[in-house]
Amino acid sequence: METGSHIRLVLARAASAVEKADRTSIAQSGLIPSDFGILEALLHKGPLPINTIGRKVLLTSGSMTAAANRLMARNLVERIKDPCDGRSFQLHLTSTGRRLIEGIYAKHARNLESIAAVLSDQERCELVRLLKKLGHHAQTVAMG
Repeated sequence: METGSHIRLVLARAASAVEKADRTSIAQSGLIPSDFGILEALLHKGPLPINTIGRKVLLTSGSMTAAANRLMARNLVERIKDPCDGRSFQLHLTSTGRRLIEGIYAKHARNLESIAAVLSDQERCELVRLLKKLGHHAQTVAMG
């Protein structure tokens, strides 16, 4: 039987290897990870308030503002006043930004798929199920 400490070690090593492949794939796109995360969020979620994107991609308010300015300077996103709340702004992909992230994301998804290809469909489902089970239980244990 595998011990809890061995499971933690194997899980950490696997996560580290997948993370390294993920970062390498993003680096090949020419984007830094935070810019990729912002563009990917806008691609899949549509226009979002700047602070919402910051929470999704784990950026502080200041870092999010700097990233938004950087992406606007490249004409990849635009800041538009929120029609429901005139005090806040949403980020929108420009047509240039949409074309860029669609191509980059498609390649990135293929790279991640090549990693997961070692698992059968059944193994993928089982892995996700077990990771969720482990994560939920870890949260319960951590809360006391």
